[in-house]
Amino acid sequence: MLTARRKALLADLARIQDELDDPLPQDWDDAAVEQEDDEVLQALGHVHQAELNRIDAALRRIDSGEYGFCTGCGDIILPARLDLLPDTPFCAHCAARG
Repeated sequence: MLTARRKALLADLARIQDELDDPLPQDWDDAAVEQEDDEVLQALGHVHQAELNRIDAALRRIDSGEYGFCTGCGDIILPARLDLLPDTPFCAHCAARG
């Protein structure tokens, strides 16, 4: 599941970058709308990049045998939590503490 989501995020990030690389229209009104759209795309790109970073960290934990253990306290992360949030590094208790 993590690798499939990672692949989808990389494709989305590439599409976002392609759209951001498009030149602005010559018309001022169209350029203003395009800039607003670019700001939304940049924000979406940041969200995708953050998720990608969490997935990469989870994949490293899988490789090292540390996946499923809380990086905060070392306890086991419940399987139900991992089903909902497969990239989480924290048990519910540590996540609630912030």
